[in-house]
Amino acid sequence: MSRGIFRSTAIVGITTLLSRVTGLLRDIVQVAMIPAVFLEVYVLANQIPNLLRRLFAEGAFSQAFVPVVAEYKTKRSKEEVRELVDSVAGTLGGFLAIVSLVGVIAAPVVVAICAPGFTAKEVGQFGLAVEMLRWTFPYLLFVSLTALAGGVLNSYQQFALPAFTSVVLNVVLIVFAAWVSPHFEQPAVALAVGVFVGGLLQVFIQLPALIKLGVIRRPHWNYQHEAVRRIAKLMGPAIIGSSMGQLSIMVSTGIASLLADGSMAWLYYADRVVEFPLGVFSIALATVILPSLSSQHAKESPDEFSATMAWAVRLVCLIVIPASVALFSLAGPLTAALLHYGHYSAKDAQMTRIALMAFSLALLGWSMIKVLATGYYAQQNTKAPVKIAMRSLGVTMALNVVVVLALWLTDNLKTPGAHALLALTNGVGAIMNATLLYTGLLRSQVLKRGQALRGLLIRIVLASALMAAFLWWFGGDLATWLETSKILRVVWLAGLVVGGIVIYFAALWVMGVRAGQFRLQPPATSL
Repeated sequence: MSRGIFRSTAIVGITTLLSRVTGLLRDIVQVAMIPAVFLEVYVLANQIPNLLRRLFAEGAFSQAFVPVVAEYKTKRSKEEVRELVDSVAGTLGGFLAIVSLVGVIAAPVVVAICAPGFTAKEVGQFGLAVEMLRWTFPYLLFVSLTALAGGVLNSYQQFALPAFTSVVLNVVLIVFAAWVSPHFEQPAVALAVGVFVGGLLQVFIQLPALIKLGVIRRPHWNYQHEAVRRIAKLMGPAIIGSSMGQLSIMVSTGIASLLADGSMAWLYYADRVVEFPLGVFSIALATVILPSLSSQHAKESPDEFSATMAWAVRLVCLIVIPASVALFSLAGPLTAALLHYGHYSAKDAQMTRIALMAFSLALLGWSMIKVLATGYYAQQNTKAPVKIAMRSLGVTMALNVVVVLALWLTDNLKTPGAHALLALTNGVGAIMNATLLYTGLLRSQVLKRGQALRGLLIRIVLASALMAAFLWWFGGDLATWLETSKILRVVWLAGLVVGGIVIYFAALWVMGVRAGQFRLQPPATSL
């Protein structure tokens, strides 16, 4: 079974890689075309639907919907599965259409709450943010229907098309940024219109596959359906749990609106770089194992369930620990090679670099959360992750308050660089969240204590340290990168990445780590 899961993870990972590559191209075009002061406004208008994307496309909806669909698919007839999908599509779509309308009308209130600093700025950010949010808020409806279609297709082991929807959105945004925005009086508004158009296309490209499967016919409102009520009940806690990480980012962004001009953009684009490895591997792995874990739970196969979770944790450690180390070591080269174009100045690159270094800690935490929380959701247990997430958010919020008070008392609120402290608090909260999820799975015997993971971790840390030494020695300083030509930057960065990968895996091989250790074997479930 590990081969099938690994192959599916690879398919989603490759498709997501294409999504992240087009996403980076989108970001490069945006920073080149739009000044940072107006990018801040787009950051706010985009982060709100981005939060909702996490909740629905990668979070609460999928975590509640996929296990129920997997159960119906295993124990019920195809006609019952079709009625379930029709009922969920009609009920969810109707409800979120109303919510989207309310969001469009209440856009001024939403902006005032999420970015209080905009009301005091003189460039007109507040009014522009309201206009842009009215274009982006309906993405809530589109991304939810996209998630529903993707959840059904994933349950039938079709992963590529749902993962490809993000590529469609990125291509649309590139087109709007590069060719449509010059025709707008305020070019940043074109980006918001692009989010609206891209969201519509994401829904439509999945409809033919759903129709071919025969699992959707006539969506209709049916909240009385047993499974619809169960999904809604599961979604409540899951929304809170899934939203904690992004809510923490949103709160940090709101606080950043009080800091130096550009702080929101610096945090956002540092987060976008972190999203690359997170989406290519961690989210892909969590997406693929959820249907398998849900089926194993429905079939009452605890040994298989435990083995799948243990395998996923080992794989995350193998990939994400060195990725976090590399992000920290290559923060300057990555920022210069990917973002230092057009309107994105040397100062913007420097400020993004220090935010990226702080966010590198969060990558490990967020990746573990994605995979470990899946072990709870597959068992239709949404309450435990919520309690853990809220405790972690409480710690993050407390740290944010301490940071803001310290900056205010020392008269450093507008000092460039203060934003990196907000990124660091998110990392601390993410690590705490992942640790509590892991210990919870140990207590419930889903994961079992053992020496296998401990010995592997020691080797991974040593190999990562050797890789970091190589990257530091040959990476150079940011000033050199900023003065280097664009083509040379990309070539130099590619050489560092390839060299780091070779050194990391060569060191693991010398220390005795082999590919066979990552085969999924049901009897070997201890960590």
